[in-house]
Amino acid sequence: MAEEQVVLDPGVGRRPPRLKSVWSHRYLYLMAIPGFVSVILFVYVPLYGLQLAFKRFRLIDGIWASPWIGLHHFRILLSSASFLQVLRNTIEISIGRLIFTFPAPILLALLLNELRNRTFKRTVQSILYLPHFLSWVIMAGIIFNVLSLRTGVVNNVLAEIGLPRIMFLGNPRAFRPLIYGSAIWKSAGWGTIIYLAAIAGIDPQLYESAIIDGANRLRRALHITIPSMAYAIVILLILNIGNMLDAGFDQIFNLINPATQSVGDIIDTYVYRLGIAEGRYDFTTAVGLFKNVFNCLLLFGANRLVKVFGHEGFI
Repeated sequence: MAEEQVVLDPGVGRRPPRLKSVWSHRYLYLMAIPGFVSVILFVYVPLYGLQLAFKRFRLIDGIWASPWIGLHHFRILLSSASFLQVLRNTIEISIGRLIFTFPAPILLALLLNELRNRTFKRTVQSILYLPHFLSWVIMAGIIFNVLSLRTGVVNNVLAEIGLPRIMFLGNPRAFRPLIYGSAIWKSAGWGTIIYLAAIAGIDPQLYESAIIDGANRLRRALHITIPSMAYAIVILLILNIGNMLDAGFDQIFNLINPATQSVGDIIDTYVYRLGIAEGRYDFTTAVGLFKNVFNCLLLFGANRLVKVFGHEGFI
């Protein structure tokens, strides 16, 4: 009786390819664990509190046991004259930031790209980047010291030369230009990093061909540099539109005062005032949910609109 030959399957005892890949990169996955844990703790776990938007919160009952009231907070929200004014301020400030603040780093990157002295270029870049690393508390302190009515440097100079002092910080008409100007001052230098990186990826032969054809610097910027930056510009534009109702809480909270509240009060300061100061957690949760849903719709709408005009979105 012949002995039966046992043929072993070459796959027996081996790890599946996917598990083998995970094991070979195990240290990278271990390094990623803190990131995953932080996302779960600070992004997904707080979603439990969204039910407050549909409940009448009672501290003694807690979130889960508080009674459901449906869309009551949203009805109050959309019929409140104060909220509608805050929503209008937020949209107007965000549109103004989009018009004045968004193009600033693009223009700055184009100007820096034309500098030929590397030492001078790096010095200018470092000076422009510096405000990004200062908090809005420090920036607001600098602005107050410069523009204050009684002790500000500008008004002291005006008084010394015999001119009347100007109220910059308490003037509602000057508040929004102050917001846009300080936002450009703080963020424009840092924003140039992305655009300079996009410019660095442009093929130098394109510029050489344009120079041979007689194109000056303006022509080269319009027909080579800006089109090559278009993808980065479009992506950042979509993200900015998607954050339309995030008008800059840190900045406005540190610069606003009772005289400018009528034109500077935004959704985030409204939520802070009602939620933290007055303890209306359920109502302000509804406000925050409304804001985030609105931003999400704007994000997808902007992405769709960009695709309609022939550009590539990110979704």
